Amino acid sequence: MASDRIFGLVIFGVALAYVASALQIQTSFLSDPVGSKVFPIIIGSIAALATLVLLIKPDEDPEWPHGATWLHLGIAVAVLVAYAYSLKPLGFLIPTAIASGVISYQISPRLQTAVLTGAGLSVGLFAIFKYALGLGLMALPRAMMG
Repeated sequence: MASDRIFGLVIFGVALAYVASALQIQTSFLSDPVGSKVFPIIIGSIAALATLVLLIKPDEDPEWPHGATWLHLGIAVAVLVAYAYSLKPLGFLIPTAIASGVISYQISPRLQTAVLTGAGLSVGLFAIFKYALGLGLMALPRAMMG
């Protein structure tokens, strides 16, 4: 019970710092509708609200993950960090397909399903973000786009 509250306090502090840093982002009048300032504020606010649940109603007897689960979590974090750094140079489609494929494989280790999931999420999310939300995403690396 105490571990949930401690974790909740730590993550609540991180979420508030994330929102505070997002508020410092300078945007021009030509930014995307859900641009570089609004999106992080939404994510940080949702994270802060979610941690309030841990603070108000912690689990009576939490079970922490064991060895292999920590390894999978570490791989997922490494993949997501690499994904964040690869978006700008490689465009949206390639990094998103790889990252979602790797994470899908960790959830259910079937190679064909993971590859199809990665490709489908990559194309589907690109269509939603680019055309439905109007974000200025590059599909592929600039060198390939001409």
